Amino acid sequence: MESDTLWSSLPVPAILIDADDSIAQVNTAAELFLNASAKSLMAKPVFDRLHIDAALDDAFARVRANQGALFINTVDVGSGQTAPVECNVQIAPLAGTDQVLMLLQPRQIADRLGRAHGVKSAAASAIGMAEMLAHEIKNPLAGITGAAQLLSMGLSPEDQELTDLIVAESRRIVALLDQVEQFGNLRPPARRVVNIHDLLDRAQKSARVSYGAHMAIVEQFDPSLPPTFVDGDQLMQVFLNLLKNAAEANPKGGTITIHTFYDHALRLRRKDGTGNSLPLQVEIIDDGPGIPPGIAAQVFDPFVSGRENGTGLGLALVSKIINDHDGWITLDSVPGRTVFRISLPVAPRDATADLATPEPQGD
Repeated sequence: MESDTLWSSLPVPAILIDADDSIAQVNTAAELFLNASAKSLMAKPVFDRLHIDAALDDAFARVRANQGALFINTVDVGSGQTAPVECNVQIAPLAGTDQVLMLLQPRQIADRLGRAHGVKSAAASAIGMAEMLAHEIKNPLAGITGAAQLLSMGLSPEDQELTDLIVAESRRIVALLDQVEQFGNLRPPARRVVNIHDLLDRAQKSARVSYGAHMAIVEQFDPSLPPTFVDGDQLMQVFLNLLKNAAEANPKGGTITIHTFYDHALRLRRKDGTGNSLPLQVEIIDDGPGIPPGIAAQVFDPFVSGRENGTGLGLALVSKIINDHDGWITLDSVPGRTVFRISLPVAPRDATADLATPEPQGD
């Protein structure tokens, strides 16, 4: 099965834990880490075979009760047979069950994911894990879409705009989950010339009537920005995720600023010496409490979230999409000001020329 291939291919030790805190399954990396076979580990109490230098007595119960991931940074983990290894520990619920998934990231692996491979590896891993949840998410979305369509039949044209938005966004999420179910093989961007401000305008309008209704959204646009060359649907997902994060960081209300500008000096240089210019800058800024310093460096890694019930998958997907567009995303966060900056290339001249002639209109 493809899911078995995904499980065994995870580059970090992964342990599936039953409701009674016994080991239900381990991957190959976990067998090597614990120096024991999967058969010998089955049904054993997890803390009989795994020693973690942290207070985790009620961690699994909290993860199951809150249905939110737990992240523990830089702790010693050992098997009792080998010397402890400094790790990041991530514990996440498995939707629809009492099982939880524990991932162990030895620090040398975590550093390699964050620096050598950049955001792409972390995001690909996140999408792979999200595949396990995609089916459960799609079922209620189908019900939401159907209910919105029925509701729209008796509404005024003004109110129908809201139900149309529900249907459109639900269908977009289902399309995204279809891609997630392909084990992170997000289709290559279908690039076209795009005015970045058109996408940002659509994204902020969606935010204003949903999760961002309690926020003031301020636009600081540079009207002279040239077009970029991106997949509009994928980049919309990026902007919506970042706006949602900013809104959720300020549950009592605050300000989100969307800032665009041109920086001709910014270039991305790769290890092989190649590079490209990334002059188009988009910043999503909020005045919330900021991202906890302990997770700021890993914020694009899977299952890392600053919110109690956050999945830690949204930013990993964001980084994957930006990387696939040959762009760059950075974070700068202090209390009162959190800035996600996206840097993108300008559309090539030949692509701009191709779209200079208007497309023929239908009958």
